[in-house]
Amino acid sequence: MSKKILVETSARHIHLTQEDLELLCGKGFELEAKKMLSQPGQFASTTKLDLVGPKHTIDGVSILGPVRKFNQVEVSATDARTLGVNAPVRESGDIVGSAPMKIVNPNYLVDGKPAELVINEGCIVAKRHIHMTPVDAEEFGVKNGDIVDVKISGTGRSVVFGDTVVRVSPKFSLAMHIDTDESNAACAFGEVYGEIVK
Repeated sequence: MSKKILVETSARHIHLTQEDLELLCGKGFELEAKKMLSQPGQFASTTKLDLVGPKHTIDGVSILGPVRKFNQVEVSATDARTLGVNAPVRESGDIVGSAPMKIVNPNYLVDGKPAELVINEGCIVAKRHIHMTPVDAEEFGVKNGDIVDVKISGTGRSVVFGDTVVRVSPKFSLAMHIDTDESNAACAFGEVYGEIVK
């Protein structure tokens, strides 16, 4: 039997630079961890902001920490339609030409108005992917950048997810990340595992 991979649902979230975090939350502001995530050093913070699109606003979206070198907003395809933005399916970091987004902090006022930031690009639907260490990659017989199929079964809605990117780094911990649309399609709730099928 193939080695199983933990499948985690990655809900909509925001990554910010320190500069823009301070623009939205105040000079010297630092993110406080609410929950540590499976990837080493990564956390969901206690700070939540609003995403404002042409059609709708989604309130209370978590910022993930630590801060990044670039701004990125990750939403599901359903979220993108709700917001009214044309967010492309991309790997994290591949943001050139992606959708713009307005980010608002209703709890921090600048000149009497909620602080806001408009990014010209950076809103994406994250391409599903597997985080692996080099040891994991050797065990699975894959390498960084490979595209694989992953089968999720035992949930009552068995699904094979194609177009899954393998991402390899010694800084990673073994886990597959899917968004909320994909999770709902597979009923991947709670502790769920997948296996690479060839």
